[in-house]
Parts: sequence; C-alpha cells; structure tokens
Amino acid sequence: MTIGERIIQFNRQVEFNGQLPPGIRIMNPFKESLQVDLIMEEFYRKYYNDHNKRHLILGINPGRFGGGVTGIPFTDSKRLRDGCGINYTGKETHEPSSVFVYEVITAFGGPAEFYKHIYINSMCPLGFTSINNAGKEVNYNYYDSKELTMAVYDFMVENIRKQIAIGNYTDTCFCFGTGKNETFLRKLNDEHGFFNRIVALEHPRFIMQYKAKTKQQYIDKYIAAFNAAINGD
Repeated sequence: MTIGERIIQFNRQVEFNGQLPPGIRIMNPFKESLQVDLIMEEFYRKYYNDHNKRHLILGINPGRFGGGVTGIPFTDSKRLRDGCGINYTGKETHEPSSVFVYEVITAFGGPAEFYKHIYINSMCPLGFTSINNAGKEVNYNYYDSKELTMAVYDFMVENIRKQIAIGNYTDTCFCFGTGKNETFLRKLNDEHGFFNRIVALEHPRFIMQYKAKTKQQYIDKYIAAFNAAINGD
C-alpha cells in the first residue's frame, strides 16, 4: 500500500466509541459526509501516492471550518479548491489557521513539494463541539476539560501510534501550539517514547489572531524548522 492508501484507510477506520462528557459532541466527517470521504481520497491519492516517509505535524483536533468540512487538516474549502485544485460543493468555509498554513505551503514551494515531506494530523484525529451560552455550536478542544482529556486519552495514544505506523519519521515531530498542546504532547511522549524530539511551533490560529503583522517571521520560522528536520539537522 502507498502512504496515501494507508492514510485513506486510517481515516475511514478512525472511530471513537467511548463515553464523552455531557454536552460534548464528536465530529467524524469521514462517517458523516460522503463528499468528505471522496475529497479526502482524492487529496491523499494526489499528494501521497508513494512509499516515502514524512515528518509528522500534530495539531490539536480538527475544527468545524477546516478539517471538519474537507477532511484535510488545516484545509478549508477555499484552500482545498484554490490551493490544491480539488473541487468542493457546498457552503464556502474560511479558517484563519488554514490561511496561514497555506501561506507556509506556498513559501515552501507549493502543495506538491510540501506534502512530499510533511504529513499533518492532530493529537486527536476527530474534533469536538459544544453549545455555548448563546446556543451556538463552537469548537471544543481535547484539553478544554479534564473530563474530556481523560475520556479520549487512550484514543489519542492509540492513534498517534497508528499515524506513526502509516509511514512517518520518529526523529522529529512538529507540534502546532506552544501552550497546552505542547505540554500534553510532551507528557505523552515522556510516557510512551513516540519521538526523539518534539519541535513546537506557534499555532497558526494564534499567529493569525495575535501576530498577523509579523506573520512573515513565523512563516520563515516554520520553513527553517521543516528544512532542518528534512535535512537531518
């Protein structure tokens, strides 16, 4: 099987069967939408149709307007169509994190070059939502409550192992987020020894929300970190 076929198989099989805390809903776009399944298959056959290892980036968990809609981490509908040339039918989505990630990808040399070296997923491969005080569905992160963290702990450990087994290097893992996501990934890594080294990068959402004026510095930082790992530095 190619790397792409392994990722497609992983996505189609991923499922959480545990008990979630009250008020938390899990998103599994691969089971909830035929379009997402088809988009995901086209994407990974296009960019991962080989047997070459990649370096893994672990985000937090998919959001409602990126991976939750397209099935591709940090890829909203606009970036899917304009950046990757893959058709999408439905409500257009705009995710700031996706905007930044695709600016990095463009600076790296474009999607084909970037995805030849990098595989993006998340600590928890499925996302969560809750209902806020205004009655609106909002994103919810695995670390937003201790109850949710404990509920999905074994699921996350199992799926990190599976993502490594797909065909990813274990010398360096990149972490999106320098706060709670980094802290928890380092804790898991200390316990399970997944990776030799973890390189934490400021989360794309944080950069777009608080550091937009200096985002070129972060784009340069990302690319330097990726190139160092690819070149074995």
